[in-house]
Amino acid sequence: MASFTLQGIPVSRGIAIGRAHLLRPAALDVRHYLVAQELVEAEVLRLQNAITQVHKELQTIWADLPQDAPTELGAFLDVHALILSDPMVSEAPLDIIRTRHYNAEWALVTQVDELSAQFDEIEDDYLRERKADIQQVAERVLKVLTDSADTVPRSDSIDERSANMIVVARDISPADMMQFRDVAFSGFVTDEGGQNSHTAIVSRSLGIPAVVGMGNASQLIEQDDWLIIDSDAGVVIVAPPTLVLEQYRERQSLLQKQRKKLGKLKKTPAVTQDGVEITLLANIELPADTTQAMEAGASGVGLFRSEFLFMERSGQAHRLPSEEEQFLAYRAAVQGMKGRPVTIRTLDVGADKPLDTTEHNILNPALGLRAIRYCLSEPQLFLTQLRAMLRASAFGPVKILVPMMAHNFEIEQTLAMIAQAKQELSAEGKEFDPEVPVGAMIEVPAAALALPMFVKKLDFLSIGTNDLIQYTLAIDRTDHEVAHLYDDLHPAILQLLQMVISAAEKAEIPVSICGGMAGDLRLTRLLTGMGFRELSMPAALLPEVKQAILNTRIDALQPHIKKILRSYDPVVIRETLAAMESAGQTLH
Repeated sequence: MASFTLQGIPVSRGIAIGRAHLLRPAALDVRHYLVAQELVEAEVLRLQNAITQVHKELQTIWADLPQDAPTELGAFLDVHALILSDPMVSEAPLDIIRTRHYNAEWALVTQVDELSAQFDEIEDDYLRERKADIQQVAERVLKVLTDSADTVPRSDSIDERSANMIVVARDISPADMMQFRDVAFSGFVTDEGGQNSHTAIVSRSLGIPAVVGMGNASQLIEQDDWLIIDSDAGVVIVAPPTLVLEQYRERQSLLQKQRKKLGKLKKTPAVTQDGVEITLLANIELPADTTQAMEAGASGVGLFRSEFLFMERSGQAHRLPSEEEQFLAYRAAVQGMKGRPVTIRTLDVGADKPLDTTEHNILNPALGLRAIRYCLSEPQLFLTQLRAMLRASAFGPVKILVPMMAHNFEIEQTLAMIAQAKQELSAEGKEFDPEVPVGAMIEVPAAALALPMFVKKLDFLSIGTNDLIQYTLAIDRTDHEVAHLYDDLHPAILQLLQMVISAAEKAEIPVSICGGMAGDLRLTRLLTGMGFRELSMPAALLPEVKQAILNTRIDALQPHIKKILRSYDPVVIRETLAAMESAGQTLH
């Protein structure tokens, strides 16, 4: 077989070498037929029985989770159980059977397709990719309906050909991933997914190489093909030549040795060779993520995305998470960090999100009623979340981070809402930290250009580089047709970053970076040289970034930093960045 290479989205680090094991989705081909009137209720019962069976399967998988399983898996299984109980999934297809006389499989796929189309309109990466949860739950029900055989090899059937297998699939659900626990799998390749898909999150937590968003890889790759995953480059090499295979085996061995050395840095402070201390924080999506953050040696949580509590809700007020539910989640994260600060971002969704898909019809959700705009338009929802965050602050240091700030009235209204929440809690005798710091995410160019408005009234700033780049360069970072224009080294981006750090230093308030640039190893010296002293990133990236900091001299970087900030030539910027890497590095 001729060798060929596929390109996708890298979501973890490292190299995997093994044979392909294809998982075929049950939902690709379902039967479509109309059910006679007298058989409709029997068809309804068939679907209900399948849903009940999947509920039992999820409960069994959850109960059998091994102690060393990633903590995210339990939480994801809980999410899938909630989805399965949601009327939009468990009841709406029954109505389709009764009204349209569709067979059970057709009715389920019809409803899931409709829900998926709604999720495609979501701007937020994390929430948009939760569409996969609904599809994975439906696929599990379809497997029961169609009596599909389990295609994952069990531990007693593993031989040399299935050892070190690389799972190739359209997508992989958390429940399916648990079937691999007895299998010597070494990597994941999926057609769908992005940086925040379950496959991405779990592969990062496991430290397993993965490439997602590959389009049609599962159709091009055949069972038992030899594969190389280069997850640093987002590349999968199919049927590699012997010479290429040997080269990658050498690289893989070297990476494994380096990873063992990095593990020893857990308790080492991130201090440069010339004595500059850098605070390394973790981004988390779930309270359970604090385990990985602590294991990686994070000094705290720089970004706790609170959206996971709200996702997969149908939008009715009674279905939103209660104050108590939110409080318990925030408290779990705070306690999990054992006294280290936890920065919780307020709800970053919009009117186009699943919280409410009926009231608004906006042409461009990126410019619509999202983040703080949405929260201020739903004051009771916002107040409930603020009360829960404040209550969690009684159990450890908490910071409140507000996304997409751009206007003075947004700052004032937010602070007024926090004051109201404090007043209510005090009146009720509930404990909280009255001095909880409040900060703004700088992700809209207007905020970066009007910083005095922010630094006078807020306690800290955090730069969301992903959105800042998207809004500054006027590109949709999820659109593959313009993805090549997404440039974190664009002169305008560098100028905005410099403006923020300068204003923060002058006002003597902390400023961190919690976007993708913070965990990009090639930018570590650039950011620290510019003056950033707090970087927040996925926990798995912390050790390598820390090592780069330990081998850096900030004073040696300054001539290069000045040259980069003076230049508007992309070639000069990248050449200077490369020169700075060697200049700022002190090898042991």
